[in-house]
Amino acid sequence: MSAHEPARERVRGIAMSGLKADLYRVLKYAALIAWAIFVVAPFLWALSTSFKSDPGVVGGATYIPFLEYEPTVDGWTALFRDTSSGGISMQGPYLSSLVVSLISTSIALFLGTLAAYGLSRFTFRAGPLGNNDITFFFISQRIMPPAVLAIPYFLLLRFTGLLDTHLGLILVYVAMLLPIVVWVMVDFFNTVPIELDEAALIDGCNPIQAFYRIILPNCAPGMVVATLLCIIFSWSDFFFALTLTFAKVQLLPPTIVILNSNKVPWWSLSASALVSVLPLVIIAFVLERYLARGTLAGVIRE
Repeated sequence: MSAHEPARERVRGIAMSGLKADLYRVLKYAALIAWAIFVVAPFLWALSTSFKSDPGVVGGATYIPFLEYEPTVDGWTALFRDTSSGGISMQGPYLSSLVVSLISTSIALFLGTLAAYGLSRFTFRAGPLGNNDITFFFISQRIMPPAVLAIPYFLLLRFTGLLDTHLGLILVYVAMLLPIVVWVMVDFFNTVPIELDEAALIDGCNPIQAFYRIILPNCAPGMVVATLLCIIFSWSDFFFALTLTFAKVQLLPPTIVILNSNKVPWWSLSASALVSVLPLVIIAFVLERYLARGTLAGVIRE
């Protein structure tokens, strides 16, 4: 073996490592591009369809406006016209969905965070049941299918006079969202060392101040995840919005489903689908930056 052979081997090894790194980078970006196309393509198709007329939809697949089809805004203007004039009148259901979703999410987040903090920091006993059993009881409420709760909720809201009201739906959604918040936040609170609570109490904070000033900021990613899940579940709920509301209150999902009649207005259906997804996209973009935050600023050293 010559004196230069080890050097050649090292160079060959470096070249192979660089080739593998380049191949990995190409495959990674190819997978990301393929996934982005898979995710974005339905939205682009819906956007294209929303500017078509009946002949543009039933005449075959067309993609390029003005060249393959004549665009029109009838699908979008129908969202704001009254039903008497052939429109959908989406303003009322849209506003109702916003109000119900945001209020129910806020209440569930407030109550669920407090309950999760208590289950994380204190010991509870209910006979043979402990903290883990109580936490599992919360999340087990999501195991039941909504159809099981439809009749009890219907009778309860009718007895209390809250049937077909915003308040009735908010209460139902809070009961539906509360287990999600408790389940998510308990895990996040468990990752925060209890020494932070003790240090805050030594520095003069009372338990409430220690919770809001020290512990809660370090669980910001958990609150973001819980908020997103709650908004998605409440905003997209169809079953309770259909069975517990009739005329006084109308939410967005049943309003969109009604468009699926004998002759589906695909242009208006596509426009309404895009409008219904828009709040979730905006909220996701606003809250996404907080998912990377919340790591502990101070590290407990042994």
